[in-house]
Amino acid sequence: DVPDQKYLCSNCNNILKKALQTLCGHRYCSACLAWIVRNNKNPICQKCKEEDPSTLSEGSLLAEERAFGDAAINKEISELKVHCVTLGCSWTGIMKNFEEHQSLCEYALIPCHTGCGHMVMRKKLADHLENSCVNNVTMCPKCKRSLSSSEYQWYLIIFLAFFSPLQQNHSTPLINKDGCRFSEVGCSFRGSKEKLKEHEKNAVGTHMLLLLQLIKELKATLCPAARAAGSLVPQPALSMKNKLHVFENIVAVLNKEVETSNLEIMAFRRQSELDQNIIRGLELKIAELHRCLTQKDAGLSSLHKSLLFSEQASYDGVFLWKITDVGRKLQDSVTGRTVSLYSPAFYTAKYGYKVCLRIYLNGDGTGKGTHVSLFFVVMKGDYDALLPWPFRHKVTFMLLDQNNREHIIDAFRPDLTSASFQRPVSDMNVASGCPMFLPLSKLQSPKYAYVKEDTLFLKCIIE
Repeated sequence: DVPDQKYLCSNCNNILKKALQTLCGHRYCSACLAWIVRNNKNPICQKCKEEDPSTLSEGSLLAEERAFGDAAINKEISELKVHCVTLGCSWTGIMKNFEEHQSLCEYALIPCHTGCGHMVMRKKLADHLENSCVNNVTMCPKCKRSLSSSEYQWYLIIFLAFFSPLQQNHSTPLINKDGCRFSEVGCSFRGSKEKLKEHEKNAVGTHMLLLLQLIKELKATLCPAARAAGSLVPQPALSMKNKLHVFENIVAVLNKEVETSNLEIMAFRRQSELDQNIIRGLELKIAELHRCLTQKDAGLSSLHKSLLFSEQASYDGVFLWKITDVGRKLQDSVTGRTVSLYSPAFYTAKYGYKVCLRIYLNGDGTGKGTHVSLFFVVMKGDYDALLPWPFRHKVTFMLLDQNNREHIIDAFRPDLTSASFQRPVSDMNVASGCPMFLPLSKLQSPKYAYVKEDTLFLKCIIE
């Protein structure tokens, strides 16, 4: 049947073979798509160009990994009605059976497997090999003579069976040790070795007549015309004919088994191709799911950070900072592994300035190695455009005595000319505050409870 346009490849315009559908909705043979992608730097769908060049999009860019096996259209194509176009063949069927027929079509021209260069019908291959193939020769394993198939059969029957005793190259005689070498063709002479030599020398003509008679009988056995004329069929020839018939039956059975095996192999190959298409589709889906999961993980991480920030953030200008593992963090500050620590951000009001604290447990600047340094940092906030600048609010620091006896308190007013208190142009301004906030000796003294259970508390109040 004449196929619909949807069954044709967008590249070769032939029936789709292993159809793939691209993101733009057009279909290609898998081999055609691979060829286009391999031979073009920016392969664009030709159908998209023909239909409307102005609507070309990313979906029109061809790539094998962006195409999907079209199982539905492949199934429809497999059911299309077709016929064999080989001259003389009348086979009709459906597409999915066509490849099997091609491998078996008796009218198909195939090359002779001997390499003689001839193209012959599959049904006439045996006749070609038997009668006209120049390469179908067999070498005698004893005399090394090259013979055609038909010549070799006669050679085996006659020459190897009866002349071999006379050939020096054939060393195994088919005789009784005390009888004439031609006893198998009718000679009844028996005697000593000396008598046998003399007999064979003098009876050449008799022996040739016996051989001629045998040849006539063999020809009569193998020739239908001779059989129709009533020629006698000798028992050896009849036995040979029976064996030949058995061999023909064996070959026929083996041919049938080979055909069945070929059909099974083809079925396995088709199933393997379908499985590969399914696997490719699943791999693409897995890649897409992995991309979605990565995006969701990033979103969850962002939400987690936002949740932590919302839990720790303050919006009234009063912030309490709890620092744990003080001993380890102080040691990291001394060794330079982690010189300073930043607090979570907090706000002077709900829509106010965004700020944080920065502490150097081993000091910074004039307090390095002797004092704890504590600084105030103005950060870039969401509402900076609506706030007055520079930052003018008084800042008070407090290190809390956990026995509520003697808190360490220090305060300062911003230097309005300092860049630390202007509107931030980056994530945060340069820190400003108290480089000599607390002597290290006092922090570590057992008289005070500034560090208790390896934890300290800092409070910041913005008026």
